[in-house]
Amino acid sequence: MMRILRWFAPGLGIKRWLLVAVLGVALVAVGLSLTLQINLYALVGRWLVENIGASAAVFRKGPMWVGLFVLALGVALTWFGVSRLVHSVLATLTAREKGMADAFFERRLLLRGPRVTAIGGGTGLSTLLRGLKEYTANISAVVTVADDGGSSGRLRTEFGILPPGDIRNCLVALADTEPLMERLFQYRFQGGEGLSGHPFGNLFILAMCQTTGDFYHAVRAASEVLAVRGRVLPSTLADVILRAELADGRVVSGESFIGKAGSPIRRVFLERADGGTIAPLDDVLTAIAEAEVIVMGPGSLYTSIIPNLLVPGVADAIRRSQALKIYVCNVMTEPGETDGYAVSHHLRALIDHGGYGLIDVCLANNRPVPAKVRERYAEQGAVPVVIDPAAYRLGVQVVARDLLTVEGDYVRHHPEKLAQAIGQLFLTRRPRQERTPWEFFLFRQRLRERSMEEGRR
Repeated sequence: MMRILRWFAPGLGIKRWLLVAVLGVALVAVGLSLTLQINLYALVGRWLVENIGASAAVFRKGPMWVGLFVLALGVALTWFGVSRLVHSVLATLTAREKGMADAFFERRLLLRGPRVTAIGGGTGLSTLLRGLKEYTANISAVVTVADDGGSSGRLRTEFGILPPGDIRNCLVALADTEPLMERLFQYRFQGGEGLSGHPFGNLFILAMCQTTGDFYHAVRAASEVLAVRGRVLPSTLADVILRAELADGRVVSGESFIGKAGSPIRRVFLERADGGTIAPLDDVLTAIAEAEVIVMGPGSLYTSIIPNLLVPGVADAIRRSQALKIYVCNVMTEPGETDGYAVSHHLRALIDHGGYGLIDVCLANNRPVPAKVRERYAEQGAVPVVIDPAAYRLGVQVVARDLLTVEGDYVRHHPEKLAQAIGQLFLTRRPRQERTPWEFFLFRQRLRERSMEEGRR
């Protein structure tokens, strides 16, 4: 009851417009009765006269023009009251500079967008999410929890929590809140004993984890603070260690050490730190089963993407899914991890770890990397990932697109280009038939509008 009464608190701009709308409806009823020469007195007038003291003259038959006038006045008041009431509510909910109609339409469009489950980790997954959130609010980001380096590794060792770094980056990428809050979550402490190098967001998740006693609920709390479009899910709540079997027969433990081993990777696998069983998060399996589009990558092949597939049940769920399954291939090779890899090598590694049926489409960049940028990467032993003929013989459709953006001396996937490419594939394949043609039309228009906006920048 108290929650209902709050709507009538002073200063909300609710009561006055609700009263105007109610008065308008009453005048519409009176106007209709007078226009249609209905004996309104016989229906309700007698009760009102006897119990409230209303004038009987109001309910008597009169000229038709009087009824039409009252009817028009009632319609005008109803429209005005309802429109101002809706404006007051939406202005509070949206808090955007764009018009009410635009804000309402955009919100509804995002809520009806395709159900996308994105799987990965690191900066690659957050880049993908920044683009996708402009097209749909139905996003589930499944994030690896094998990170053991940097701030995440320190918090993992000292407090026994799952690594929060990749989770934090995905939360910020999906945030629909003030830029200051995003900067706060990404702020990295400088100096100070114990705090140096820790992002505020990692410490916030740690604090929420100790408050709630559960990493899963800590991430949910952080999602509410950042007003996340969608949800961010750890692939498992188990404390896992990523291990790699190398070509020279050695086994290396730890995500941060695998790329420094100095030998090609034969396979990677997960083990629980305490030797127990690794189980997937139930919400992860549900997100995969309900998805219309499943996107893997971009990101580090062996340390960001494949670890999610190694959680028991995840790869099986992806293969069983009727969703459109897309792998976004990296632009450049990663020294120590994917040296000399072409597109086919990436696909083969995914199939070897996750099985056939894991991928329907591979999105690969076909825009040349600028020469100066290639030279800088070459100094570190990295080269562009090329689309080789073998990639077309693995039962996967390879789609080449310009997905590149150059930021100084670095190349990255462009969030908007990537989201556009995924959206176009969704429209082409239409993996779920329960959607109406109107929904596909709206999504197609959204793609066109965003493409035109990007072209004007």
